[in-house]
Amino acid sequence: MVEESLLFKLRDKKNLLAFSGGADSTALFFLLLEHKIPFDIAIVDYGMREQSKEEVAYAQELAKTHNLKCHLHTAPKIEKNFEAKAREIRYAFFEKIIKKDGYENLLTAHHLGDRFEWMLMQFCKGAGCVELVGMQKEQKRDYYTLVRPLLHLDKKELLAYLEANKRVYFEDESNMDEDIKRNSFRHNYSLPLLEKYLGGIKKSFEYLDEDRTNLIEEIVVHVLDDFAYFKRSNNARTDIFAIDKYLKSRLYMLSAKERELLKNKSVLVVGRKFIVALGKEYIFITPFEQEAVKMDAKFKEACRILKIEPKLRPYLYKNSSAFLKVKELVGHNDTTV
Repeated sequence: MVEESLLFKLRDKKNLLAFSGGADSTALFFLLLEHKIPFDIAIVDYGMREQSKEEVAYAQELAKTHNLKCHLHTAPKIEKNFEAKAREIRYAFFEKIIKKDGYENLLTAHHLGDRFEWMLMQFCKGAGCVELVGMQKEQKRDYYTLVRPLLHLDKKELLAYLEANKRVYFEDESNMDEDIKRNSFRHNYSLPLLEKYLGGIKKSFEYLDEDRTNLIEEIVVHVLDDFAYFKRSNNARTDIFAIDKYLKSRLYMLSAKERELLKNKSVLVVGRKFIVALGKEYIFITPFEQEAVKMDAKFKEACRILKIEPKLRPYLYKNSSAFLKVKELVGHNDTTV
């Protein structure tokens, strides 16, 4: 069920599986065992459902039975925006473990239904080919690779695998709540379409992946602490895609409106969290300084000479290594601060 080419990349690597006890991650758990892929698991208890305690106990039991590490995080109570906040907590936890224990890959159990559901949601908000393609089987992050080994499989295929092998898994009752936008799209649109046109939808994603490869140049985003930069390409869509990809790694998702604004603006504050500055040769992304920063005259004069975007200056004033890198990139190494 898992592609051999992907399994090859996971062998002899240090892998961390994002586990929930649900059908998808349970199927991936046992598929990894079958193929003798080394891995440990990580689970988050949000404390929102009684069943979550059973899911955690199941994760710990599986880990003990198969001699794996089980990393557990108990999340603080989430008062609002549960989906977005839970994702932020989840990935912050995973990345903390990855840094601490040196995992090379983070494995998630996203499947074809998740990808198709995402595509429909993006299509209805306004998106181009690159955004519609959405999830990829492999995505490089700063210090690990996000891998989705089940992205080509339908949920029904995973359920059939679990049933055939008599594997225990849990159903999250919140998945039936159609007040959640994602669930509404799943039950009313993506599931009925997958039921009728599964083969065609799989083939369409194969074509879309090929088209994406031809449309989008892979850009290396350099990161210095929380300062990111890359050289502009000749394609605005490619640059915006790179910005979007980097911000996702920082747990922020650009809105359709923000992506549109980036086509015409030289600087944009997004979500009051980040500043994106599009210079002639380079694009810079920094955290947004919420409070006013008093800068000395010498620094301000250096910024004027360098023609540094004013909105970037408060961050650069407080982060000298980032400022030195900007000086180097814009070719004014003789300027002193």
